[in-house]
Amino acid sequence: MLPLASCSPARTGEAMNVLRDIEAGPGASRLKESTPTPERRAVTFTVDGREHRGDLYDPKQPVGAGMVIVPGAAQAGKDDPRLVAFANTFARARFEVLVPDVEAMRELRVTSDDARVLADAIIHLHQRDPGRPLGLAAISFALGPGVLALFEEGAENKVDVVLGVGGYFDVTETITFFTTGHYRERPDAPWQHRSPNEYGQWVFVLSNADRVDDPDDAALLEEMAERKLHDLRADISDLVGRLGPDGQAVYALLTNEDPDKVPGLIADLPNRIGSEIEALDLSRLPLETRDAEFILVHGRGDRIIPATESMAMARALPDDQVRLYLIDGLDHVDPEAPGLVDSVRLLRAVYRVLAWRDGVAR
Repeated sequence: MLPLASCSPARTGEAMNVLRDIEAGPGASRLKESTPTPERRAVTFTVDGREHRGDLYDPKQPVGAGMVIVPGAAQAGKDDPRLVAFANTFARARFEVLVPDVEAMRELRVTSDDARVLADAIIHLHQRDPGRPLGLAAISFALGPGVLALFEEGAENKVDVVLGVGGYFDVTETITFFTTGHYRERPDAPWQHRSPNEYGQWVFVLSNADRVDDPDDAALLEEMAERKLHDLRADISDLVGRLGPDGQAVYALLTNEDPDKVPGLIADLPNRIGSEIEALDLSRLPLETRDAEFILVHGRGDRIIPATESMAMARALPDDQVRLYLIDGLDHVDPEAPGLVDSVRLLRAVYRVLAWRDGVAR
């Protein structure tokens, strides 16, 4: 708690209200009682002839900064109630928020192609007021396309702060975890094991089914993924036996339990899947060349993407360009009410975002 002693009391109080509002979702909170109701309106924006749609959240109070929020892999997309509540919280904190409509995310697919859509959202929000700070927030797998957007033409160095919650860094390590349950703190460290939530691997399958050359295998993999994403206990044995060589290569990766075999199994995947894995891999990027500060929040017990991924991203960045907050009670699936230590860590993360809004982070 000592680091908070040197913080602005007013901003600390606001950060606490923001944190409690995030926890409250659409429910009552002090922030809701003390701020205007943001206006959410559908917008269409065009960048270099590329037309996109999204939702713009107007704080209905003086705007301090802009924030692009990347929708997660959910069928409701930008209309997911959890995302809407999250965007409203930031709008109440005096961010003008843009949530672009990302079709692939609505189809539960994560693809590097979405970096262009997100880059255009960054450009558009920057153009609305070039003089104010601009942030980008993404959760889980959505952090990948969000960070890739920082390297797209026109979006370079327009983002001042990236808020990543439960995101990945190294695709091979992430695949290793959600297929085998193994993870490690460093490449030369011993493997550790935790039972993963299988949701991650089936998002991976659905994201890549259309990159299998055999159309029959593509259809079978898509049906397998849709069954499992609807119910992880669903039986897919009737589909497995019908897979051809391409589909069997994917299934071999999913059923493998040896972490040391994962790189070889990835190399055996159809070429277009291998290319997409490489494209989504943030560990290959010179993140330190971006002007943005990375604020990384991750649950230690995360069963979809291990906290070691945020730890690895933090190590890849200069100390003055990253803040890492590891939380004991935060998980993709079953978030718990934070204890005292977690509350302080989350409060510091929110405070840092607000400091960027106010232009005093550096």
